[in-house]
Amino acid sequence: QVQLVESGGGSVQAGGSLRLSCAAYGYTYSTYCMGWFRQTPGQEREGVAFVDSAGRIFYTDSVKGRFTISHDNAKNTLYLQMNSLKPEDTAMYYCALDFRYGLAPRTPSMYKYWGQGTQVTVSS
Repeated sequence: QVQLVESGGGSVQAGGSLRLSCAAYGYTYSTYCMGWFRQTPGQEREGVAFVDSAGRIFYTDSVKGRFTISHDNAKNTLYLQMNSLKPEDTAMYYCALDFRYGLAPRTPSMYKYWGQGTQVTVSS
């Protein structure tokens, strides 16, 4: 059974950094798409950064130049390095996984597996 376990959230001041991790268990497929989404109360889940097994990466405009997504194949772990954090980055962050070819989709409904979420709070 596929399981995603997230860690690394917390509270920081504006300008600070955090690194989120998402360890994936229970699969051996080499073709995948993974992404980070975030959600605030009353809002839809928003795609933040995505990577596929071919190494193609996509960032939403609001995090370009500040966030870096990476995947360690040996550890089956997805990371999101977040620098220069802003109060508007405050949200619950979720990692997502699906097994498909092609570019990682940016729509939450296209992902079958989800982490439990980790809270990121940025104070001004």
